[in-house]
Amino acid sequence: MHTSLGAPFRRLLLAPLLFSMACSAGGTSQSGLNAVLLDDVIAHVDAGEFKAARASVDKVLASSGLTADNRSALEFEAERMHRIELDFSLSEQQARDKVRERIPDLRPEEFAAWDASGLLEHRVIDGNKRYFNRAPSNLFRLSAQARARRAQQTPFNDGPLEKAHPHHREIRDAVLASNHTSVAPRRVRVTQTLTVEPDAVPAGETIRAWIPFPRALPGQQEDIRYVTSEPAQHTIAPESTLQRTVYFERAASAGKPTTFSVTYELTTFGQYHPIDPDKVTRIEPSRELAPYLGERPPHIVFTDDLRKFSREAVGDERNPYRIAQKLFLAVDRIPWAGALEYSTLRNISDYALHAGHADCGQQTLLLMTLLRLNGIPARWQSGMVFSDGDYDNLHDWGWLYLAPYGWVPMDVTFGKLDAGDPQLDMFYLGGLDAYRIAFNDDYSQPFAPPKQHFRSETVDLQRGEVEWRGGNLYFDKWDYTFQAHSTPQNIRTSQQ
Repeated sequence: MHTSLGAPFRRLLLAPLLFSMACSAGGTSQSGLNAVLLDDVIAHVDAGEFKAARASVDKVLASSGLTADNRSALEFEAERMHRIELDFSLSEQQARDKVRERIPDLRPEEFAAWDASGLLEHRVIDGNKRYFNRAPSNLFRLSAQARARRAQQTPFNDGPLEKAHPHHREIRDAVLASNHTSVAPRRVRVTQTLTVEPDAVPAGETIRAWIPFPRALPGQQEDIRYVTSEPAQHTIAPESTLQRTVYFERAASAGKPTTFSVTYELTTFGQYHPIDPDKVTRIEPSRELAPYLGERPPHIVFTDDLRKFSREAVGDERNPYRIAQKLFLAVDRIPWAGALEYSTLRNISDYALHAGHADCGQQTLLLMTLLRLNGIPARWQSGMVFSDGDYDNLHDWGWLYLAPYGWVPMDVTFGKLDAGDPQLDMFYLGGLDAYRIAFNDDYSQPFAPPKQHFRSETVDLQRGEVEWRGGNLYFDKWDYTFQAHSTPQNIRTSQQ
C-alpha cells in the first residue's frame, strides 16, 4: 500500500485542535505531548506496528486535556487497526491454499512470482505477513497468467451491463428519437433487509438500524413510494438528506437474530446525453460549482503523483470534454478488484492511483479528483445496481459538469464498452442505464437521525449501519440482502 500523505498532513486531518494549547515557558504542555503521541500512533499504524500503536493510544487516552474530537480520533485509530486486521486475515499459507483451490497443481515459484509483483495484496503487521482476504480471488482478475492456470475456466460474476448490451442501444435510440435525455423507464420494487447476528448485543438492548432509501431525482428516479417495513414503526430521512435512510429501532432477543427490512417502489430512467465536443466550453467560475472543483481532504487531494498522472494522460489537450475522455479512459485501464474497507484507507484516490487495482468507488474518487484538478466539476453518486435476473451489487459512479450541457453522468467502472459503435462505446461518459438506484448524492454525509458511534462505512452507504448504546456493530456482526424486481413501463418519457 502506498500513500503520498505525510504524517503532518494526516495529523492535520485527524486532530486539528491538538496544538490549541501551545508550549508554555515552563515546558511542553499536555496538549503538545498529546500531539506528539498522536503523530506516533499514526506512524505506527501506517507502518503496521500495531502493538506499539495500541500502547500509544492507551497512553494518550489515559492522559488529561483531550478534547472530545481528539479522543474520538485516537479511538478510531484503534478501531482502524481492528478493521485492517479483519481485512488482512490470511496467513501466507492460507492465501496459497486458497489459490490452490482453483489451481490444484500450483507451483511454489508461481505463487512467489505473483506475490513479488504485487498481485497478492498484503501487509506486514507486527512482523507477520498478512494477506487481504480477497487477494486470492483478486489474483485471477489481475493476472491473465493466473486465470489461464485455473482448473475450471468459469466466468466472473459481473453485471450484464458491464459490456455492450441491447439496453444501451435502447436508451441511445430513444433519446435521439424523442429529444429527451431520460428514457426507457422501469418500475422497480425493492426489498432490502438487515439481519443482526444472535447475541451480537445483550438481550433486551435496543438496536438502532439505518437502511438506505432513495431520494427523488428528476429524470433519474421518480415516484418513490414506501410500501411496508419490519418493524412497522420507522423514520424516513428528509428528501434533502444526501445519504438518505429509513431508520428503525428494535430490542434484541436472546439467541435470535434481529431483522429489519423495508420495501418500496420507484421508477428509474436511463439517460443519454449526445455531446458534441466542439460545443463544450470551459466553465465560468460560480458559487454553485465551486464546491465540486476544489480539493476535499482526505480523499480528494491534488498530490504530486496525481498531478503527474494527469499530465501524462491529458497532454496538451484543452477541450474539457476531450480532457474528461482521456482521464476516463486512463482510469478505466486500472483493473477492477475487490476492495479493502474504505474506512481503513487514509486517501482513497491516492490508493487507487498506486495499488494496481481499484473498485468502483476508488476509481470514481480518483476520476473525480483528476477532473477537479483539470477545472472540470465532478461529484459523487452511489447505490445499487440490479438486473432482470438474479444479479445485484453495490456500486458507485459520478457526475461531471460540461458547459453548455450541464451535469452529465459518468461510470468509469463500467467504462468503455466494446460495441463497435463510438456512441455506444463511450455510453458511460454521459449516459446511465435504468438498472440502478441512487442512495447517495455525496459521500461521508450525516444521517437523519444521526449516528452516535463510529460508522462501519465512513464514505458510502449501501449495506446499512447498525449500533446500540454500547457502540457500533461492524460488518462482521450483521448481513444484508437486496432484492429488486423491475418491469418496463409504457409511460411517458421523463421531460428531462
